[in-house]
Amino acid sequence: MSKPPRKQRLSVYLDPAVMGRLAEHAARRDHSRSLIAEAAIESFLSPDSAERQEAVVTKRLDQLDRRMTRLERDVGISVETLAVFIRFWLSTTPALPEPAAQAARAKTGERYDQFVTALGRRLAKGPKLRQEISEDVSPQGDEG
Repeated sequence: MSKPPRKQRLSVYLDPAVMGRLAEHAARRDHSRSLIAEAAIESFLSPDSAERQEAVVTKRLDQLDRRMTRLERDVGISVETLAVFIRFWLSTTPALPEPAAQAARAKTGERYDQFVTALGRRLAKGPKLRQEISEDVSPQGDEG
């Protein structure tokens, strides 16, 4: 019976950060650094590594696509919310006579600070507006 081929020695120089990650990974798995490095090199050189790398890239692109879809939805909600509010405000708020308008301008800073505080509380505690809006709502015509 023949002996299995003897492993050959390879000396490599690794960046200290890479060596640290290798040592941590080997310790967590209770394997030698040499075994981990050999498995990584074998994986890198295997014929299916390109397919695995493509699968990883595809998965990441799918995640980014889902995030972009959510972002587009959230921006759409924000724009529509602002448009509905402006239309409502313009249709229900009469212009003030000049003495009252001056008094209102004097209170603007205080009222704005209260608004920003309330918005901060809402953002910190929730719920977020996008969580309150169902994606399954069918359009029922134009408001306004």
